[in-house]
Amino acid sequence: QVRLVESGGGSVQAGGSLRLSCAPKEYIARAMGWFRQAPGKEREGVAAIYTTNSTTYYADSVKGRFTISQDNTKSTVYLQMNSLKPEDTAMYYCAAASRGYAPPPSRILTSSRYLYWGQGTQVTVSS
Repeated sequence: QVRLVESGGGSVQAGGSLRLSCAPKEYIARAMGWFRQAPGKEREGVAAIYTTNSTTYYADSVKGRFTISQDNTKSTVYLQMNSLKPEDTAMYYCAAASRGYAPPPSRILTSSRYLYWGQGTQVTVSS
């Protein structure tokens, strides 16, 4: 069973920054994503990366504020979140595609395209 270990959530004031980390244990996916879910809302894709070439994709709501990246060994994926807003408050989940599979660009922010999920880390932004 693939395990994704997340860290980095917390509480900040609006305008602040947080960095989330996700470390798949003994697994390298061709695509990894960050998703979030606020109470009463559907899970939405925030950012994703093709680990083979570091191509990144973002939801319109976070473009210019969030950055997804990976370390040189491709063992950890990060989500740097700047200029945080109260509407960014949610549980954030890391996800990895199944072995050998990479969602097409048109579906890379679609949660159903990912097989493995982290336990989630809470991000709370106060105004």
